[in-house]
Amino acid sequence: MRAVRIHEYGPPSSHPVEEVPAPSPSAGEVLVDVAAATVNYPDLLVVTGKYQLLPERPFTPGKDAAGTVTAVGPGVTTLEPGDRVVAHVEHGAYATQLATPARQCQRMPDSVSFVDAAAMGLVYQTAYFALIDRGQYRHGEVVLVTGAGGGVGLAAVQIAKALGATVLAAVRRPAHAALVRASGADHVIDLGVPDLRNAIREQVHAVTGGHGADVVIDTLGGDPFDGALRALAWCGRIVVVGFAAGRIPEIRANYLLLKNITATGLQWSDYRSRAPERVAEVQRELFLLLERGAIRPHVMKTFPLERFAEAMTLVQDGDVEGKVVLTMT
Repeated sequence: MRAVRIHEYGPPSSHPVEEVPAPSPSAGEVLVDVAAATVNYPDLLVVTGKYQLLPERPFTPGKDAAGTVTAVGPGVTTLEPGDRVVAHVEHGAYATQLATPARQCQRMPDSVSFVDAAAMGLVYQTAYFALIDRGQYRHGEVVLVTGAGGGVGLAAVQIAKALGATVLAAVRRPAHAALVRASGADHVIDLGVPDLRNAIREQVHAVTGGHGADVVIDTLGGDPFDGALRALAWCGRIVVVGFAAGRIPEIRANYLLLKNITATGLQWSDYRSRAPERVAEVQRELFLLLERGAIRPHVMKTFPLERFAEAMTLVQDGDVEGKVVLTMT
């Protein structure tokens, strides 16, 4: 089979696509012929050696894939050859075949394409868990999403809107402003202005009549986090998802007291390992929303596996709107 292989950490262009032996499913595993895999920001951190969890080298990166089950290992009763599935894994998706625990795979509806299923993968799961499980969103609340033009951010915009929120989408680029509006955002918050610490609160208060944001999904950290924290409403909740802006922010504990604020974080892969039944439940809900037309992954471009470095470089440079997807055929 063909697979991206990481022998030494480095930029995307330094990693080869190689022919390697095809895996066999062990007990509790299935073998999937991968049709599509998505490129996530954490994948970039993994191949450059900057992620918090790094596999033993050499390894194949990639955290989610969609394809067809071709074989099952001993003890597998939930899936069978021919099933179309989406697979959530720690690594291994950038390959034409993938052996993975059956509990990390969920069946796909026949109406969903492999490209769309892969594009939903990690980012829609992350957005849903951030909004519902960690952010404790309630119908009709105001939700502010930072980095709303990226994968997790755009997914959060769509899911929040589908679930009845007033959605404020914070972006830096005019092209992203058009994209988030098309995805259901009620208001756009401009991150391209000076003094974000105060400017975000001013913009949020202006469009909410001074109420503020009940829930913040923050994918950026840095100055956008500082401003979003100040934009929270009384008893607001802010969920830390990532630090794409670079700086890991700090919170003064006394500020949490002033408005009864809750600050929490999300490491979604913990749920995949510790609560796979909840992940499966969320995946079913996401597919239902997709089939109803309430959400729709925005795939900016697809690349063949051999051009994975180009796709990762787009992510590295911040030039992706929604998602880029690798295809195996």
